[in-house]
Amino acid sequence: MNSAELEHFRQLILQRLGDLDAQSAAGQDAQSVVELDQQAVGRLSRMDALQNQAMAKAQQVRRDTEIHRLQTALARMDEDEFGYCEDCGEEIAHGRLELDLAASKCVSCASG
Repeated sequence: MNSAELEHFRQLILQRLGDLDAQSAAGQDAQSVVELDQQAVGRLSRMDALQNQAMAKAQQVRRDTEIHRLQTALARMDEDEFGYCEDCGEEIAHGRLELDLAASKCVSCASG
C-alpha cells in the first residue's frame, strides 16, 4: 500500500472516529438515569423510558467497540501493518478496507 492510499484510509478512520465521538456525546442524555415522571401515564411510560435507556446503552457499547477497533487500526498504521492480514500477511483488498476500515484479516482468513 502506497503512502497516498494509507493517508486516504487514515483520514477515513479519523473522520469516522469524529462521527462516533459526536454520536456518543449526543447519546449521553438517553443513557442517564430514568426518573419517575408523575405526569406520565402509569408503568408503561416508565417501561418505555427504561427500554430506551437500555437501547442507548447498547448503542454506546457498539460505538465503544468500533472506536477501539479503529484506534487499533491507527496503531497498525503506525507500525506499517495496516492493510495486511494479521494471520497470513497477505494484503487485504482495498474494497474490504473501504467497507470495514478496521479489518485486520483478508477474506480467506476471516471466513476460514
